[in-house]
Amino acid sequence: MHCRLRSLVVLAFVVSALPTVVNSQAARRPIAHEDVWTMPRVGAPVLGPDGTEAVFTVTHPAYDEREQSSDLWSVTTDGSAPPRRLTSTRAGESGVAWSPDGTRIAFTSRRDGDEVPQVYVLDLARGGEAVRVTELSTGARNPRWRPDGRAILFVSDVYPGAVTDADNMRVAAERKVRKWNARIYDDFPIRMWDRWLDDRRPSLFVTGLDAPRETRNVLAATQLVREAGFGGQLGSGSESIDAVWTPDGAGIVFVATTNRHEGAYAEAVQSLWLIPAAGGEAQRLTSDGDSYASPAFSPDGRALFATVEPTTDRVFNAPRLVRWIWPAVGTRTLVTQGFDRSVGRYTFSADGSTVFLLAEDAGHEKLYAVPATGGAVKEVGSLSAGCLTNLEAARRAPSTVLVANWGSAVSPPEVVRIDPRTGVTTPLTHFGDERTGPIDWQPVREFWFDDRGTRIHNMVVLPPGFDESRKYPLFVVIHGGPHSQWRDEFVIRWNYHLLAAPGYVVLLTNYTGSTGFGERFAQGIQGDPLEGPANEVNAAADEAIRRYPFIDAQRQVAAGASYGGHLVNWLAVTTTRYKALVSHAGLFDLKTQWATSDVVYPRERSMGGPAWEGGTGWKDQSPFYRSASLKTPILVTVGERDYRVPMNNAIEFWSVLKRQRVPSRLIVFPDENHWVLRGDNSRFFYGEVHAWLARYLEAPPTR
Repeated sequence: MHCRLRSLVVLAFVVSALPTVVNSQAARRPIAHEDVWTMPRVGAPVLGPDGTEAVFTVTHPAYDEREQSSDLWSVTTDGSAPPRRLTSTRAGESGVAWSPDGTRIAFTSRRDGDEVPQVYVLDLARGGEAVRVTELSTGARNPRWRPDGRAILFVSDVYPGAVTDADNMRVAAERKVRKWNARIYDDFPIRMWDRWLDDRRPSLFVTGLDAPRETRNVLAATQLVREAGFGGQLGSGSESIDAVWTPDGAGIVFVATTNRHEGAYAEAVQSLWLIPAAGGEAQRLTSDGDSYASPAFSPDGRALFATVEPTTDRVFNAPRLVRWIWPAVGTRTLVTQGFDRSVGRYTFSADGSTVFLLAEDAGHEKLYAVPATGGAVKEVGSLSAGCLTNLEAARRAPSTVLVANWGSAVSPPEVVRIDPRTGVTTPLTHFGDERTGPIDWQPVREFWFDDRGTRIHNMVVLPPGFDESRKYPLFVVIHGGPHSQWRDEFVIRWNYHLLAAPGYVVLLTNYTGSTGFGERFAQGIQGDPLEGPANEVNAAADEAIRRYPFIDAQRQVAAGASYGGHLVNWLAVTTTRYKALVSHAGLFDLKTQWATSDVVYPRERSMGGPAWEGGTGWKDQSPFYRSASLKTPILVTVGERDYRVPMNNAIEFWSVLKRQRVPSRLIVFPDENHWVLRGDNSRFFYGEVHAWLARYLEAPPTR
């Protein structure tokens, strides 16, 4: 029998919401891939206007995607009732938005008869089935209610010059029947993550909810969309436009770029724009060369907020929070002056006097508060375990209501309510309790050490059946990015405890370049892409061995993906301390990666100029030029549809490994991209990693 997640201790944000198990330790078992993959996945909570109820998705994954389900659920924020299911359909829902009066929700879904996702509205007050309110051939996503609740703003992709849906259908029909098939490009970029880009661009649409219902492409007739470099925000799944209604509902503030086509030699700058909702030309609100995102209006509508990344000679610049008086939009005010962390999700107190925000800090994501007019940023409570994500506040509650997801390495994310004064959390959902209870795992341990004057943060994950008196192999796992961090969170792609399951101690190091340790620390990797971070990873392994007698220094292995794969390949040519290595989506030559990736210019800036100008780093820190030193057995894996670190990198490395007669294995996933995302492929991947390491290590300790 499992007990429920517990609330935090008052006046502390020490999240102790870990499910405990009444049965004996002997009854607990190591984590299995099925635990990781089929664990219920609780989505971001979306609060109703009065703060009494939150809606979120719950996905029940399956190895066969046809058996997967995902539905909307609702929960009261006072915890007075268990969550209730709102939808029960074969198709999932996303992009939930509450109507201003709190009686309806809008979302996107692809239901029976839909060839593409459309916007649906569900009346929570009256009940019944959701009603489809859009019928565009190009689909719809990211719905946003107009302040009066009588219209919805959304995003859809359109062909060049298309003004009406009939235009889009005509172009699509013409291309479907043409006899030739070719991709033609005049500008950059041409690919993104796992897809080739075409000439469609995102646009903003407004559909009225009063009869007769009318849908209008707000940007169709503007000069803005005719710009060669017009675009939204390119992501791993689609290109979008971040947009919000103005407080009076007469206009729309949105984020877009006009120089996307310069991406091979310049930064694509995302600016804020304003356009009348009834039609007209878009007005650029920011022209300072910095990149903006996440626009939002204060509760009283008198100020516009956004995050901004300054444009400097650095590849990484931490997002700040800025503010303008509305509607004047004159000089911006830096709200988070002196805050040396990257501003993430932000929201407002009920009276608008305070901005609450999330920011990464030393392996965690914490809650902070700052006066809305600017001032000192202070942590709310004191979080020491796990991460908060998807922060949300009620817009018109009598007092501030905050909800979020909280999870840790041993607690998959659930919905929690947060006390805005103390940071104390109250769990509102418990979907993962039954699955996590029997698992034999421990919270991560953390330690710091000094390396050449730099403090380096680390996390240690212990194997199941851990016995402090025994000796365990050390498994060094290196994060990607590089501008990310290892966090105390439950992850699927590189689950810490699943990697440790055969009997390994897993070491996770936040090397220079990681986020959550200040802007300068994240910028420190520029010009030193591989050697410096790799030295820190090795130093961290030395420190872990010194600190923990249960680590066997004679049995060390390492693995990493993306930037972590880059570093693993560097280790392969610079050290023989590891018995075996695993490299997923790693480069072998800096120039090859720069010339073939979907992102080009930041790599050039990081190295101080293009490769042909002769900068020493291009050769000195390319593993390829040290190929004669290859000796360590290595497993190389890659997704064939990976355009961030294209497959040619793995093939290049594989050719050299075979030429040097190094024990190695190449695994190519034809239907995967930068990540291994399909359930059976993921299970196979973990099995191959464990088998490869076991081949070069003595048998792990029995349990």
